Formats: sequence, C-alpha cells, structure tokens
Amino acid sequence: MQPNALLDALLAEAGMSHAGLAAHVNQAGRTRGLALRYEHTAVTRWLKGQRPRGQVPDLICEVIGGRLRRPLSLDDVGFGVPGQPADPHGSPLSGFVDRAAALWRSDGNGRQPLDAGALTGTPAVMPVWEWENPPEDADVSREGPIRVGPEHVEILKAARAHYELMYRRAGGVATRDRVVRFLGTETAPMLRGSYSDGLGRGLHRAGGSLVAVAGICAYDSDAHGLAQRYFHQALRLAKASGDRGLGAYVIALIVNQCLHLREFRQAVAFAEAALRAAGRHTTPALAADLYAMQAKAYAQLGDTAAALACIRRAEAAAERIRPGTEPDETGYVQPGLVNVQVAEALLGMGDLRAAHQQAAAAVGTPAHDRGRVHRLAMLCEIQLRQGEADQAVASAAEMAERAKGMESLRLRDRLRAVREQLLTSGCSGAEETAELIDGALRVPL
Repeated sequence: MQPNALLDALLAEAGMSHAGLAAHVNQAGRTRGLALRYEHTAVTRWLKGQRPRGQVPDLICEVIGGRLRRPLSLDDVGFGVPGQPADPHGSPLSGFVDRAAALWRSDGNGRQPLDAGALTGTPAVMPVWEWENPPEDADVSREGPIRVGPEHVEILKAARAHYELMYRRAGGVATRDRVVRFLGTETAPMLRGSYSDGLGRGLHRAGGSLVAVAGICAYDSDAHGLAQRYFHQALRLAKASGDRGLGAYVIALIVNQCLHLREFRQAVAFAEAALRAAGRHTTPALAADLYAMQAKAYAQLGDTAAALACIRRAEAAAERIRPGTEPDETGYVQPGLVNVQVAEALLGMGDLRAAHQQAAAAVGTPAHDRGRVHRLAMLCEIQLRQGEADQAVASAAEMAERAKGMESLRLRDRLRAVREQLLTSGCSGAEETAELIDGALRVPL
C-alpha cells in the first residue's frame, strides 16, 4: 500500500486531528442511518493507504470539504479508482494545487522515495503536450482562507532567488529539504488563498518558478522520479500563469534531465516543443540553451548535420543576449555556458580540436564555482584525449578545489569520471591529482 499523501495534506490544511476526523465521520454517518464507530487508529490506517469501505470515503469528502468550504472528490482525498488517475483537463486548477501541496508535504516529511525511477513513454510526454495545447486556464481566481496580495508574490520571488543562490553555492542535496519545506509551509497556503485572476497569474508564475528550483535540487540529488514530478508541477503552474516563456524554461530543465538519462530523441522533441510553443516569448538566452542541448542530443544520435545546424543556431542566439533584459530564470545562461555545451556536442562528434577551442573559451570566461567545475571537467577530458597530460592535471586539480563544500551528486559524478580518466591515462601527476579528488569526495552526502 502507498501512503495517502493527499488525505494527509488535506487533514493538515483543515487543522483536523485523527480523532477529530473519526468523530466527524461517525456523526456524518448517523445522518445517513449508519452506525459507525471509528477511532483515531482507523484514520491512521487510511493514511497508510487502506481504503475504507462502503460510503465512508464519501463521508470523508463531505467532512473535510465542509471544513475547507470547497467540494472534494474521491480523487481529491486519495480514494479514486486505482489505475484511473484523474484527467488534468477534467479537474479544476484547485485540484491540481491540492495534489501538488500533498507532494510537498509528503516530501518535506521524508515520505517520498528518492530512488523512484523517472517516467518514460506517454506519462513523460503528456505534461509537455498538455502545456503546449488547449484548453488554457480562462480564470485562475480563487476564494480561500487568506487574502493574497502583491507582497506574497514578492515573497515567492525572493525565496526563489535565495534558494537558487544556495543551490549554486552548496548544491542540491543541501538545498532540497529547505525549498520543499518552504513550498509546503508558505507556498501552498498562498496558492489556496483568495486572489483575483490578474494577481493569480503572477502568483502561479512565481510559484511555478520556485517549484522548478525544487526540481533542480531533486535532479542534483539523483532523485529523478521526484525531480520529474516537480518539473511537471512547475509546467502546470506556468500554464496557469499564462507565461509561455516560463513554460519553455521548465521544459529546458526537462530536456537537460533527458540528456542525463540518455533519452536523446525525447530531448530533441521537447526542445522543439518549447521553441515552437513559446515562439517570440523565447528569450535569446533560453533559445541558445535549447539549441545547444539539441546539438548534444543530435551528436549522440549520430546526426552530425543536425548537430552542426543547432550549434549555429545556439551561437547566433547567444550573440543576441543582452544583460538586464532576461528574466531571473535564465540567469544560469551565463557567458561561456553555450561554449561548454557546444564543446560537449563537438566531442560527441569526435571533433577534438574544435571541442578544445570551445572548452578553453568556456573556462576562460568568469563563472560561479558550480559552473566552473563542469567546464573544467569538460576541458580536462578533452585535454586527456589530446595527450595534453600536464594541462589536464592542472584542470583537474582546480576542479577538485572548486568542488569543495558542494553537496551535489551531479558534481560528484563529474569528479569520479575525471578521476577515472586520469588514472586510466597513466599520465604524470595523475595519482596525486586523484588523491585531491578523493579528498573532495571523502565526506559522504
């Protein structure tokens, strides 16, 4: 049995204890001529995944819905028909918010398995298709227990900036719990509050951008199934906001995950969907990143012509980037990022000379420590393949130093790969540099 995270979250929102729910269900049952004698232990069993019999699931909807002053369906409380998930187009935005809040609460309490695999096939594709296609949300206004104002939107924006900076400095492993806890305690009540359609658009945009950071942190923690769920949530909130550019940014995050999972055809298709659907709302920075990632995917698929065409598009888009004109979300597309992406694509095509030029240009451009670790790792791999042992050792040593203090499984993957490449090469100084990398890896996460 799977724990009923939806029921757990709704009970918390309603401020109702296990004993209180049991007593209210018994009372509601008497109005229907039922002699029920539930106690708190029964509610505990429901939360663990047991489905109550007869009319009791309907009574639970009635009791909690009455307390929250909104109708609840069996799907809303986690008692829908197994194997028949609710159709996102058939359920209101409020139902999605409840499900999202249930995940945040469950994850914040450590009840979500980190090793759940990522979705593949239709379940992985449908959220992108639903974002791109009608129907749109005609009105996202809502009535709730708290009045939401512009200051709440600013709180979410500030939180996003705070947690993104923390992620860059300390890594996703260290940041994930904090951003998820904020989603559960602060963001969920805002989304369930009272706001107009206009304010609601901004609220959903800010919320979606913050949820995307939670997805990035989950991805960085190797929790790919969980990261995917957060990315899909962020995509749904982006649709509710009406901001196509935000949705395209979220899809760029999904494309990056596809590349890591070696789902190259899906990466190409998703990037195409983002560029097509966002259209003129695709900023130069985002376009550059999407084209560069497409180039990497095409290189792995063996389509050199398509990869080179995407490289040209990425470089052309990068030249149009103007500081101060991009939204906060695309701040990660810093000078040098496209160079290292292109270097990886060229490396996949076997063009070592051109890859070296791009990687060296990336390393020669200022970047925050996290980005610099990835750039140095790429340069080191190319240098080893070209027989430039001394330069490779120097690059690896700086990489190990920069990675200290970061709790990131993605960075650890890069460190281990470089360590293996150094030792395999047998070059002078390889063992000493491998020991430096071991020092960076010594503290368990």
